[in-house]
This record gives sequence, structure tokens and C-alpha cells, in this order.
Amino acid sequence: MSIDAWLVIDGLSLVAGSTRIIDDVSLQVAVQRTVIVGPNGAGKSTLLRLIHGLLHPTAGELRWPRTLTQAMVFQRPVMLRRTALANVIYGLKLKGYTAAESEQRARQALSRIGLEHLARRPARLLSGGEQQRVALARAWALEPELLLLDEPSASLDPASSREVERIINDIANAGTRILMTTHNLGQAHRLAQEIVFIDRGCVAEQTPVDRFFTKPQTEAAQRFLKEVTP
Repeated sequence: MSIDAWLVIDGLSLVAGSTRIIDDVSLQVAVQRTVIVGPNGAGKSTLLRLIHGLLHPTAGELRWPRTLTQAMVFQRPVMLRRTALANVIYGLKLKGYTAAESEQRARQALSRIGLEHLARRPARLLSGGEQQRVALARAWALEPELLLLDEPSASLDPASSREVERIINDIANAGTRILMTTHNLGQAHRLAQEIVFIDRGCVAEQTPVDRFFTKPQTEAAQRFLKEVTP
């Protein structure tokens, strides 16, 4: 195991019936920003959920050299039937912050994402891009050591997607590790330090971002890039 690895995955598999959704995945993650890419149905989101503990593997294990506080943001954010501010406050109260601390931290988080002017707006009436930014604020307010992001801008227009990328960059620059999936290769290139390429439930390649896009080492990755690059 690399002494710098903050996540070690050893022989991880997930089987449903006769289908191996995740197939004997082993990898070590040491860099701050890792992006998982691959064809539709390759198992990207499933692997992320296994890492976060939302799913339990059929075989194998995940090892954390030390416990990391985590938060996760999904492609379609879940907004509670309350204001944007109250959505952020809710997560903080669950973590044990007082009402006063929760409101202060929530307002700071909304300010960082540029939505303080919508703090009192019902969250479910916000646009899709605004809801995703509130979800990011809710996660950021907790100051997690690791933020997992599952296709965070997949359903957004280009302007909203750029804003989400800006926020992810800000969160990473504040010291949080980022582990995310995306189908947007431009986004992967802009945000990642390394790429994990997954194909048919297997990790086919783990490599620095520039090398992946210029000299992919596996035929599967070469074929994937050729198919999705205009």
C-alpha cells in the first residue's frame, strides 16, 4: 500500500443475480482530485456508492488508513420542503451544531456559492442549477475531508455546469478531497489530477489526467476516447 494512499480498494465486487456489476476492483487513491469515467453502464455510480457505504460489496474490502469525514452530492439533489437556508441548516443540526452555529455556517456556505439572496426561497422552487448549488453548499458547510460527487452537472445547462465546476474547484482549493464521476470529459480534464477509467465493472486504467487524454494505455480507454471525442 502506498504510504500516501487515503483510500485502498482490494478485490471489490458487487454481484446481482448472475450479473457482476463491479468486478474485482482494486486501486489506491492518493491524490486530491480523482475523476471516474467510463461508458454508460460501466459501474461508475455503483463504485462511488460502494465507496460511500450506500451499497455493500459482495466481496472485497475498502480500507481507510484513517477515517475521513465524508459528504456526497448526487446528480439529482434531494431538496427538503423548506427554504434553501433551512436545507443547509438541516444537515448541520444533524451533525450536532447549535441552532445559532448552524444558521451562521449555512449563511456562509450560501454566500460562498453566490446564492445568499435566495436563502429564504423554497428550495424546490429553485432551478436545477440552483438546487445543485444548494446541495453543494449543504455538503461544504459540513467541511468534509472527502466529497463524493456523482455526475454533479449531468442534467444542467452549460452555464450552470460551469458554476458547479467553479464551486467544486473552490471546495478542493479549501482542502477537501474530491472523488467524482462524470460523463463530461471536458469537465474531467479540467477538474481531475488523475483519471480512473472503468469498463464493464472493472478498473481498466488509473493514470494522471494528461496521460489519459493523450496516451491512454489500454485498448478499452483508446476506444472509449475515440467514440466520445467529436
